[in-house]
Amino acid sequence: MIIRQFLASTQHTSAGHRAEAAQALARAYLYGNLGPEAAWEAKTAILSLLDDPAPVVRRALAEACAASARAPRPLIVALASDQTEVACLVLARSPVLTEADLVDAAAMGCEAVRAAIAARHHLSHAVAGALAEIAGPETLAVLARNPTARITTGRMLRMVERHGAAPVLREALLARPDLPIEVRHAVGARLARDLEHFVTGCGWLTPERGARMSREAGERAVLDLCAGAGAASVARVVRHLRATGQLNAGLILRAILSGQVGFAEIAFADLAELEPARVAVLMREPRGVAELHRRAGLAEALLPAIAAALGAWREAQDGATAARGAGLSRRMIERALTACEDMPFGEMQAVMALLTRFEAEAARDEAREVARAIAEAAAAREAARRASRDEGVAWAAAQGAARAMRTAPAAPEPVREAASEPPAPDAAPDALDAVLDALPGAILASFREEQERLREEAARADAPAEAAERLAA
Repeated sequence: MIIRQFLASTQHTSAGHRAEAAQALARAYLYGNLGPEAAWEAKTAILSLLDDPAPVVRRALAEACAASARAPRPLIVALASDQTEVACLVLARSPVLTEADLVDAAAMGCEAVRAAIAARHHLSHAVAGALAEIAGPETLAVLARNPTARITTGRMLRMVERHGAAPVLREALLARPDLPIEVRHAVGARLARDLEHFVTGCGWLTPERGARMSREAGERAVLDLCAGAGAASVARVVRHLRATGQLNAGLILRAILSGQVGFAEIAFADLAELEPARVAVLMREPRGVAELHRRAGLAEALLPAIAAALGAWREAQDGATAARGAGLSRRMIERALTACEDMPFGEMQAVMALLTRFEAEAARDEAREVARAIAEAAAAREAARRASRDEGVAWAAAQGAARAMRTAPAAPEPVREAASEPPAPDAAPDALDAVLDALPGAILASFREEQERLREEAARADAPAEAAERLAA
């Protein structure tokens, strides 16, 4: 009865008053201790308010019911299909909505609605997957920045495939602390392709040269990512590369020449469909290398280079030589070049060109390291020179202060009464000691030695005069 009177009293009021009344009624239903009959009447009244023509009334209902698990499901579903500003309130927070409701709202709604769904706490795999397929880059960036969203690796790769050219999405994905290594590689590869299209579109490089530079940069990025990764992560990257057609003989050769034989072992195991332990044994035998090469389906022309590089690697392992990390080894490249010299020209040309590019890249890397070391040494010398100069300035200041203390005229002693206290000691030594105590230890020791030397010289100069006085007496 009270609820009916409430509805009747709000029929002819302004939209603002109706919104306040609707919010109060919704809060009474959700958090008040209403009896069964009163609760049923309140629920019916709330549902009837969905027909109010003023959006502010429906917005008031959404604000009151969005975060409550006790809100009537018909009410929440209806509000989720309302205008954007009303729907976003419940889509972002309501625990009443199911995965099916959220997927349907994402499919039917605009980007603002999808962004509200993408920011939900603990977003499920199904909803995140739906957003990865239909949402725009801004919404996907919101999804990537949601730390509680459960996004599979495949969906992240799909996001990169659809909108990897958008910087906002790339930055959001790279900021995720749990980003899989294959997704990180996909982001870098997409950026390399975009740069390739830019430079070729500007006419700075031919399309062929741009494609080669992009491919080689991507290969190096793969090895950089895998340098500190575990075997399981490397295996995932290898599977991703093979699925996208990026796992080739050139990448495997680069890995061997860079000392990353672990990557080459996993790549051979994936291509040859062998166990990694078996591949590791075969790679340490000259005949086993040829068998692996054949079973992996790699080009026959690359076999001499790969075999020579693995031979140099085995020698380095026997000699306990430290690995270079992700950089190319010029010694291993030279061995591979020597092994390819006896090949027919038609087969040798492409392999020699590839190895020559590797050699130039290794030389540039070594030059960069030398230049960096020289710059660091020069910076260290400059820092030492500045420190020495500052120490000299401090020493000169201390010398000047000491000379000023010694040459300053003595202040006249005040006249003291007979009953006064005995005269205090001279304050000049106290002031000098305060200055000396503030100096660094090395400067203070040097000053003490200089003072001792001056006293000894003065004593030697006064000795003849004292002897003459004694003789005269």
